[in-house]
Amino acid sequence: MAKELENELENKFIKQLDGLGYKYVPIKNEDDLLINLKAQLERHNNISLSKDEFKKVLNHLNDGGIVKRAQILRDWFALKRDDGTTKRIRFFNMDKWCENEYQVTNQVTIEGNYTNRYDVTILINGLPLVQIELKRSGVALKEAFQQINRYQKDSFWASHGLFQYVQLFVISNSVNTKYFANDPDQTFKQTFFWTDEKNNSISDLKDFTKEFLDPCHLSTMIGQYIVINETNKNLMILRPYQYYAVENIVSQVNDSVDGGYI
Repeated sequence: MAKELENELENKFIKQLDGLGYKYVPIKNEDDLLINLKAQLERHNNISLSKDEFKKVLNHLNDGGIVKRAQILRDWFALKRDDGTTKRIRFFNMDKWCENEYQVTNQVTIEGNYTNRYDVTILINGLPLVQIELKRSGVALKEAFQQINRYQKDSFWASHGLFQYVQLFVISNSVNTKYFANDPDQTFKQTFFWTDEKNNSISDLKDFTKEFLDPCHLSTMIGQYIVINETNKNLMILRPYQYYAVENIVSQVNDSVDGGYI
């Protein structure tokens, strides 16, 4: 019965994401993930990639740990094409947040030290950038957090290591929902509730999805509010009050000639 309840929660969640503009794509394993990645990168960059050209892209993507991959995600790749010309490839639009390709899939199986099957994955331009772990109502969020930690050790790194491109995680038991950056060394204390500007908690999964996982907002969080900490070799994401402070500072600079403070 518990499994059925989690499936129901997962299906409702995916349906809501579909309503926000995410296109559902069935992906069972890494082979499917790679086929979809090629198609999405071609669409995003208005290009057709040969087998050898896509292999060069994969070799470029399969480099380093989480921090290096976060840098690759945000940068351009100069692809030397079969005909000798060079084409710049972009993996994530850092200039116009909303102009990316948004998909959602679920139950992707990856073979590593163990076989792991992940709940819900948000793909942006074909890369898995957000991973969501769902538990039925009443289950402690810490269980979802610990499960993600197991995935980190068991399989995120496997094969081409595409799941090391995950920028942030979401954990929810429907009633309570938290988010956190991809940092294998963090503790449960470094997971955060989202809030509105008046600091009212948005913890229900449905409300959180509407506010936080809106494609444009999610892209803004990934592109502008995740900090790549090269000293500690980890990713950090701003808490709500930090996000709203920055947004208000930027608004004041753009829309007013008066001074101000936060």
